[in-house]
Amino acid sequence: MKSEITPQDYEAFQAFLQDACGILLGSNKQYLVRSRLRRILEEYRLDSLGGLLRSLNRPGSGPLRERVIDAMTTNETLWFRDDHPFRILSEKLLPEFAARNNPMNPLRIWSAACSTGQEPYSIAMAVEEYRRLRLGQLRDVRITATDISRSVLAIARRGEYDMIAISRGLAPERQQAFFIPSASGSWQISANIKRMVEFRELNLLDGFAFGKLDVVFCRNVLIYFSAALKKDILTRIHATLNPGGYLVLGASESLNGLPELYEMVQCHPGIIYRKR
Repeated sequence: MKSEITPQDYEAFQAFLQDACGILLGSNKQYLVRSRLRRILEEYRLDSLGGLLRSLNRPGSGPLRERVIDAMTTNETLWFRDDHPFRILSEKLLPEFAARNNPMNPLRIWSAACSTGQEPYSIAMAVEEYRRLRLGQLRDVRITATDISRSVLAIARRGEYDMIAISRGLAPERQQAFFIPSASGSWQISANIKRMVEFRELNLLDGFAFGKLDVVFCRNVLIYFSAALKKDILTRIHATLNPGGYLVLGASESLNGLPELYEMVQCHPGIIYRKR
């Protein structure tokens, strides 16, 4: 980006990003915009943010729009991130659902904003560990994992990770139990874990059309949205949950209201929310 970002162009880009995917870009993030969009501007031979905005408004700009949203979306992710949500899943939620679950009904879990797949595959590993210790329980578990970015979903669907990605939060015991080494030096998620997860493209601004759910992991994504959009998404998540279903948020996130929809459940450590 050769020219400086003007206040007018920055405000217009803030509006574009919020309208496109809900991300609320702060007033002092010009450096972030510059660094994340630099490669795209070079590729499209654009010298300013204003030029990019004009290109985004032209017919047939869908691929460029997708690239820009992808670049501005934070894809930081780890295996078993923060640990305690997965211990809560293993020690509280899975036993609870096993006790009350009709064997004819699958246990359905949604991982929202799943990035390159570490969270849903971590959920699947926790489920498989539980099942190995309790044969016959929770035979049918279906995990739906969604993200707005096609590029990260392509990585997630492949389920193949290099050692740098593997080392970020994955215990060696789980690596040996649930991954297969490949000739290239990467590691492939095992078929029984992969089969549990279905990946779909989804913008959280849009409707959730995948039926009723028992557990929703919506972690470290609401922090990027306005208060009004957070409330809207949390209300729509509530509508997707079965009675007694649970919502799991990120460590720095909270409901900040909606007591009529969710009941806080203290898990020591960690907090989750049960549908009222």
